[in-house]
Amino acid sequence: MAEGTRRAGTQGGIGGFGGLFDPRAAGYLDPILVAAADGVGTKLAVAIETGRHGAVGIDLVAMCANDLVAQGAEPLFFLDYFATGKLDPAAAEEVVSGIAEGCRIAGCALIGGETAEMPGMYEAEKYDLAGFAVGAVERGSLLPRGDMREDDVVLGLASDGAHSNGFSLIRHALERRGIAYDAPFSGDRTWADELLTPTRIYAKACLRLHAEGLVKGFAHVTGGGLVENVPRMLPDGLAAALDPEAWPLSPVFVRIMRDGGVSASELARAFNCGIGMAAVVSPDRTEAALDLLRAEGEEAYRIGELRTFRGGDRLSLAGTAWNV
Repeated sequence: MAEGTRRAGTQGGIGGFGGLFDPRAAGYLDPILVAAADGVGTKLAVAIETGRHGAVGIDLVAMCANDLVAQGAEPLFFLDYFATGKLDPAAAEEVVSGIAEGCRIAGCALIGGETAEMPGMYEAEKYDLAGFAVGAVERGSLLPRGDMREDDVVLGLASDGAHSNGFSLIRHALERRGIAYDAPFSGDRTWADELLTPTRIYAKACLRLHAEGLVKGFAHVTGGGLVENVPRMLPDGLAAALDPEAWPLSPVFVRIMRDGGVSASELARAFNCGIGMAAVVSPDRTEAALDLLRAEGEEAYRIGELRTFRGGDRLSLAGTAWNV
């Protein structure tokens, strides 16, 4: 599976004491390396309880690769850490298969990792995952750029559901309402089907947007939701004003609010609310950016603007919040 993720720059194979990668062979002249580490969080509990392990491998890559993209970096290579009480080869193979698929989508090579069997640390069927990714960007092309200004436009790229954040809250809400993972969600889909939808990987579309010079900054919307993540790409003196009616609230969040008793304000501080990646563009480049993103297969929306920061939160949800 790892061999199937080889790309330009990959050196050697699995089995050495370290994985090798040559940035020059990948086409970089003067690269700055960007590194990210992440996990899947308590979404793993849903995978373990339902016996469905493939999607969390994709999640693991997505959480790291999307963070690299937010800095303008192309994901180059990935390593994983799989820790368990007692190795279940079938479950581990399913996880690694997902990791390899995530690497193929992100365009990075799986060049190594670690599998640790630790009885006494983990219950026999439990496991944990961590991912480590390194990307590169040519010197002078890092994001965010320094030219953001008031009235710049915020675009939103649609998420594929809850991605990999807020699952402690989701699990608590479902447990409180007595909703099982195999309970119907919509049509033939169960709650497990919905919750185990993999995190969307935005590398291809966002890197092309960057290569065309259309974007000033990206924000990967993860833990902390829209409220905490969008401001991370903004310089001092600017804030973002978003219109929650400018994009559709993902069905999973409608159900979490309605069936789980989660408020709109709590939703915006814990979840992506249907926007997995935000981008800042100039007003005169907005349509070109939207056209490119949609041509790359992304659902993209104009969701707000930048404003002068005058105290309070660095992000506001203008008008009324979601009513479900």
